[in-house]
Amino acid sequence: MRIHRITDLSDEGLADYSRLTDVALRRVSEPAGGLYIAESTKVITRALAAGHTPRSVLLQEQWLADIEPLLAGFADVPVFVGESAVLEELTGYHLHRGALAAMHRPELPAVTELLRDARRVVVLEDIVDHTNVGAIFRSVAGLGADAVLISPRCADPLYRRSVRVSMGTVLQVPWTRIPEWDSAAPILHDAGFEIAALALAEGAVSLDDYAADPPERVAMVLGSEGDGLSRRALAAADRVVTIPMLHGVDSLNVASASAVALWALRARSQASPE
Repeated sequence: MRIHRITDLSDEGLADYSRLTDVALRRVSEPAGGLYIAESTKVITRALAAGHTPRSVLLQEQWLADIEPLLAGFADVPVFVGESAVLEELTGYHLHRGALAAMHRPELPAVTELLRDARRVVVLEDIVDHTNVGAIFRSVAGLGADAVLISPRCADPLYRRSVRVSMGTVLQVPWTRIPEWDSAAPILHDAGFEIAALALAEGAVSLDDYAADPPERVAMVLGSEGDGLSRRALAAADRVVTIPMLHGVDSLNVASASAVALWALRARSQASPE
C-alpha cells in the first residue's frame, strides 16, 4: 500500500476529507460525476465488491491490517494514516468507524436498463431525509425488490448518512434518477409496470387487497416525509394503495411503510416452494 502518515493537514491529497460536505464532493470535476465517501471497512468492502474505484483511504493506524487485503488490487491508491485527534480536526467529526474512503462515483444506468428484467421497483419522490433513504434501500435489499428510482429532488443515496443507515446496501441495490412525472410515467408504462402510489386518498385500495392479486410488474411510489406524494405523482398512478392502520394512527414513517408494502407484495408474489 502507498501509506502516507499525516504530518500536514494542507496536503492536497487530504482535500477530499477536509470538512467537505457530500454535496461539495458531488461537484468535484475530477473524476466526472464526482466522489462519495464510504465510511467503515464494511461499507468500503461493499463498495469495492460493487466495482467502485477508490481514490484514497483515510484511517487510524490500528485499521491498516483490516484495509490492506481490500486494497490488494489498488496498489497506487494512497492510504492516509493519522491519530484520532488529527483525523477529527481534518474531517470535523470523530472517526469511530475505522476508515473512510473517497470513492469515484459510478455512472448511473439508464432507467430502461434497470426496468428491463425487474418485477418490483420502488420510486422515491422528493424524500429529503438521508436516514429514510438509507432505511428504504435496506428494506429493498432485504425484501427482494429489484431497483430503486429516485426523483430529481430526492436526497442522494450516496450521502454518507444514507450509506451508513443502509448498511451499505445502497452500493448493491441498482438505482438511478428518473425525470419528472410527465416523462417518467410513460417510461414505466412502456416497460409494463403498473404505478402504485402509497398514499392516503379517497378511493384507495387496501394493501391487503392489492397484494392478494398484484400485477406482474409494480412500481411502488413513496412520497416526501411532510407533504406525501405530489399531485402529479397521484395523477400518474394507476392505483392508490394504503396501509390499513389502527387506533387513530393514519400513517407510518415512509421507511417503515416501504418495508410493510414490500413485504406484503413479496410474500404473495413468490412462487411456491417445490
